[in-house]
Amino acid sequence: MIKTISTLLLSLLLVSVGRSQSYFPDKGNWETKSPEELSLNPEKIKEAIEFAIANESNQNPNLKIAHYESAFGREPFGYPVGPMKTRGPATGLIIYKGYLVGQWGQPDRVDLTFSVAKSFLSTTAGLAVEKGLIQSEKDLVYPYMAPIYPYEPYKTLMNKSDHVMEDDVFELFDTDHNRKITWDHLLRQTSDWEGTLWGKPDWGDRPAEGVAQKRARPQNEPGSVYEYNDTRVNVLALALLNVWRKPLPKVLKEHIMDPIGASDTWRWTGYENSFIILDGEIVQSVSGGSHWGGGMMLSAWDQARFGYLTLRDGNWKGQQLISEEWLLKSKTPTPANPGYGFMNYFLNEDQKQVPKGPKSAFLHIGAGTNMIYVDQKNDLVIVARWIPNSEKAKLIELILESLPK
Repeated sequence: MIKTISTLLLSLLLVSVGRSQSYFPDKGNWETKSPEELSLNPEKIKEAIEFAIANESNQNPNLKIAHYESAFGREPFGYPVGPMKTRGPATGLIIYKGYLVGQWGQPDRVDLTFSVAKSFLSTTAGLAVEKGLIQSEKDLVYPYMAPIYPYEPYKTLMNKSDHVMEDDVFELFDTDHNRKITWDHLLRQTSDWEGTLWGKPDWGDRPAEGVAQKRARPQNEPGSVYEYNDTRVNVLALALLNVWRKPLPKVLKEHIMDPIGASDTWRWTGYENSFIILDGEIVQSVSGGSHWGGGMMLSAWDQARFGYLTLRDGNWKGQQLISEEWLLKSKTPTPANPGYGFMNYFLNEDQKQVPKGPKSAFLHIGAGTNMIYVDQKNDLVIVARWIPNSEKAKLIELILESLPK
């Protein structure tokens, strides 16, 4: 027993020493090293960068037009209700052993990162658990929820007598089905929450089987079926806002973005109608992606900093910003979808995401494609923006081929 404890302490000490020796970039400055300085193959790095530039997404850079040209725009209630902006060119960064060894495009440019915002959202859930605002992610959500008072200023112009039978507040988890949902179900996208939020019904998001069929089917038991659904992601965002009792962007800024030296240019927004009255103030509930606009807008540099934080097990310059336990849970396969952990951690255990990458690698992925590839085995972070999803694995493969043999 004593030997086991001694071995564990030695292991923790070695991890601590390793972290103290790791390079962490200061705000606004990421040290560059040539591939040769770190024994990388410069030709392979060059080939990878040229590949990324040559394979830029062919979707319209005007993201509103791209939205309406995609399946998203053809969904019921598929119109955007949050801000969108024209995107930049194919862009990326290669971080090896903490140092910048390659870049392309416009990494300073602030662009939408689509569903990578979900990884920031799940991080705020982890912080809530760590601070005791949520006792456990296995808890049912409804006992944590108060009635929600939407901010609807247009109602002051209505005839009150016409709406005397309507409630002025709404409940997020007031059905028999929704009362069975845990935080874990929401984080893993297995809740099958039923209802409408911000004008977007749960059945209106990607109804692949058909609208009538999706509306008619019974709700799946929470935890039993995985479904990528942004209405339910927004439910998690609103639930977390009510637990924190302050805007999630402020939570993220204080606990994550400022400590990792992120720029002052990132923004996390919600929808034009996603405002509530909370503790006497008008507060916007953010979007967990940009399916209907809104979400996280940030630079490739800031994406890389977040990816590097997860590479270093949530530790930045000796400060544990995200608990290791939470990151371990984030990377634990979901029974209903073994390729997915907490949102938006895509796992590579079956090597379907990146066939040439190690099983331990994981990715934060959003439409575009926006990708943060995190590879602890190779001490590697890759940010790639506006590359077709079908080409992301090839880009990573080229960079992996540059590593010392």
